Amino acid sequence: MAKKKSKTSKSKGYIHLYTGDGGGKTTAALGVAMRAVGQGLRVAVVQFMKGRKDIGEWKIQKKLGKNFVVYQFGRKEFVDLHHPSDKDVELANQALGFAKAEIFEKRPPDVVILDEINIAAAVGLVHANDVVEMLKKVPRGVDVYMTGRWAPKEFIEIADYVTVVEDKKRPEKMVARKGIDY
Repeated sequence: MAKKKSKTSKSKGYIHLYTGDGGGKTTAALGVAMRAVGQGLRVAVVQFMKGRKDIGEWKIQKKLGKNFVVYQFGRKEFVDLHHPSDKDVELANQALGFAKAEIFEKRPPDVVILDEINIAAAVGLVHANDVVEMLKKVPRGVDVYMTGRWAPKEFIEIADYVTVVEDKKRPEKMVARKGIDY
């Protein structure tokens, strides 16, 4: 696949997109977050469709301090992607509104991770065009990372960096492991 140069102006922040059917998209974005915090940068993680407090990125906040904050907008249960509830739509739109407020505050975080926003848009929990309008105005000095499978084409077009994660091999029966997969 030929690499395309981004048409994004240098006058705004960079947009990074991790998508694909492979595992590790959120993990990759969290790796960037750890690097950023290690260098004294501020990171905000806005999680769409996630409301469980037993996941590693939620628990690590206390140890990392004020430069790493996770905000969850979801129920503990998984979203039915074929028939999302009104509550799921409401929570996803709250997450998008919160992300906008974070990105455009007087002193925004250096890194904003919009975890699972791709799939939230793909299944209609948020409108892709609303996300794109926000991304067009990301201030210089703020890097936005978007994760999740099924990224809408509008997200791919506006992103400066697009990484497609693909599984080449995985166990037939995989069990999610605490500390590794969540």
